[in-house]
Amino acid sequence: MVENLLIHPLASVETRNLGVNTRIWQYVIILSGAQIGDDCNICSHCFIENDVVIGNRVTIKSGVQLWDGIRIADDVFIGPNVSFANDKFPRSKKHLDKYIETFIEYGASIGSGAVILPGVKIGRNSMVAAGAVVTRSVPPNAIVKGNPARITGYVDTPMQITSTTKLSGAEVINSMTKVVGVKILHIPRFVDMRGSLTAGEIFGVIPFAVKRYFMVFDVPSMEIRGEHAHRVCHQFLICAHGSCSVVVDDGVNREEILLDRPDLGIYIPPMIWGIQYKYSKESVLLVFASDTYNDSDYVRNYEEYLSLKANL
Repeated sequence: MVENLLIHPLASVETRNLGVNTRIWQYVIILSGAQIGDDCNICSHCFIENDVVIGNRVTIKSGVQLWDGIRIADDVFIGPNVSFANDKFPRSKKHLDKYIETFIEYGASIGSGAVILPGVKIGRNSMVAAGAVVTRSVPPNAIVKGNPARITGYVDTPMQITSTTKLSGAEVINSMTKVVGVKILHIPRFVDMRGSLTAGEIFGVIPFAVKRYFMVFDVPSMEIRGEHAHRVCHQFLICAHGSCSVVVDDGVNREEILLDRPDLGIYIPPMIWGIQYKYSKESVLLVFASDTYNDSDYVRNYEEYLSLKANL
């Protein structure tokens, strides 16, 4: 007998793969192939099919059906009446040889009534709002809302308030963020009747030798860019036109900085996870880099990034 396992007498539980301290309430049906970890709470009127894996300390509220191919990591919360699917083109009496896998990663939360389409990944520590329709994967730490779901923010990521003071001299003002090594630079703006100008020098405004630049533009407002770190490359970002938000993350702290004028820049050192989103219409993001393009310099998986940071 599994230690401290509670199965309500009105539940139908066929699986033997149940962890300690797990609680299964009335009118729950769990088929024989399902795997459920320790200290889980499966509330009433849930259905769990065979090819389902549930980690430890998972809460599944009432009215949730988990179909073949659902993979749920530790410390996940699934709200009432969340709907999952595992077949993009379902037909009556027609079954797939193998159902599409959907992954809910560590610490994610899904609000009540959300719809999760097959084959997506709900990233680590992310939050899906109630009623959202998730049609594609959600990045780690992202907050998504709406139909279709779109990113509206990031968990535990305060907005850095930047000064609106326009510098008229040659002085560059640096301000540090809580994210290790990331600096916000206020660049002088020179204004007269002929127009406005900002200027900066290498090893002055830009604190490294520039070997490459690129511009990002024509980005639909719902899209995100970045979602990677660099192993050795330094970057400096200026939104030359319009605005966009930059999220910087050192594996412990995260902050969001709004770039909304051409006399404001962000220095991002190596091994900082960076994301750009909330692009305004016709925005142009100018990026200076310390190295030429090298695909092997990119860390594109957040779990890999956290592992690398832990070993630095």
